[in-house]
Amino acid sequence: MKTQRHSKIIELIKEYDIETQEELTEKLKEAGFDVTQATISRDIRELRLTKISASGGKQKYQAFLQDDSQISEKFIRVFKEGVINIDYAQNIIVIKTLNGMAMGVAAALDAMNNDEIMGNIAGDDNIFREEKTEEKAIKIVEKLKAKINS
Repeated sequence: MKTQRHSKIIELIKEYDIETQEELTEKLKEAGFDVTQATISRDIRELRLTKISASGGKQKYQAFLQDDSQISEKFIRVFKEGVINIDYAQNIIVIKTLNGMAMGVAAALDAMNNDEIMGNIAGDDNIFREEKTEEKAIKIVEKLKAKINS
C-alpha cells in the first residue's frame, strides 16, 4: 500500500501544482487513499520531496529523482538559499527560513546524510531541533553556519 501511495504522490505532484500537505491529502483521498496529515508528512520526507517556485509566486512540491550527487548539490543549494538565520537556546536549535521553505530546508538537512540529525520539526518558516546537550547544539549550529558560508 505504501509503495502504491508513494507512486500516486509522485504522479499527483507531476500532474498538479500541489502547494500544501492538505492539498496533497485531498488529492490522495480523491484517488481512494485513506491518509492522514501525519502519513503525508512522513511520505514527503521519505520521498525527499521539496518545494520549488511555481508560477504566480506560489510554490509546489517536486521530487528530485537524479543521482545522489545531483540530489546533494540541489539540497545544499536549497539549504543555503532557504536559511535566513540559525541560532540556539540551550539545547534547542531554531533555523529561520524564507516563508514556505522550512519543509524544503528540513528535507535538505535530512538528505545531507548527517548522522548527528535525529529529526527536524518544520513549520512554514521555522525548523526546530532538540539536541541532548547545549554543547552539541553549539557544535551543530557552527557546522550548519559553515555549510551556508562554504
